[in-house]
Amino acid sequence: MSTAMETSAMTVETEVVEKARRRRFKAAEKLRILKEADRCTKPGELGALLRREGLYSSHLSTWRAAQQRGELAGLATRRRGPKPQLVDARDRKIAELERETRRLQRRLARAEGLIEVQKKVSQLLGIPLANDDKD
Repeated sequence: MSTAMETSAMTVETEVVEKARRRRFKAAEKLRILKEADRCTKPGELGALLRREGLYSSHLSTWRAAQQRGELAGLATRRRGPKPQLVDARDRKIAELERETRRLQRRLARAEGLIEVQKKVSQLLGIPLANDDKD
């Protein structure tokens, strides 16, 4: 009976993920692994390193080539998406003035519409306006 309990206690539950996720390595990890790989001189050491880290030899090749080209940014983690634009104070002021101009133009159009309605009402009622513009 104790052996049945021991075997059930020894089993490890594994979780299976629905969709596999690609591993991402930070620059510090890549550089650490490259340094370790460079220290491997005896036969089998490099293979043991790759198995321990869960890597393929192509990872090392790609990372070494990037390191030799001096692409430090290639080894650093980068944020996805468009780069944030720095807004100049003048551009901000221009945008503010354009918004204000649009607001005032809408207000002017509304006021001119009201004036036209007032003119028509005064004509219909026969009331002369003090400043009758001949537009």
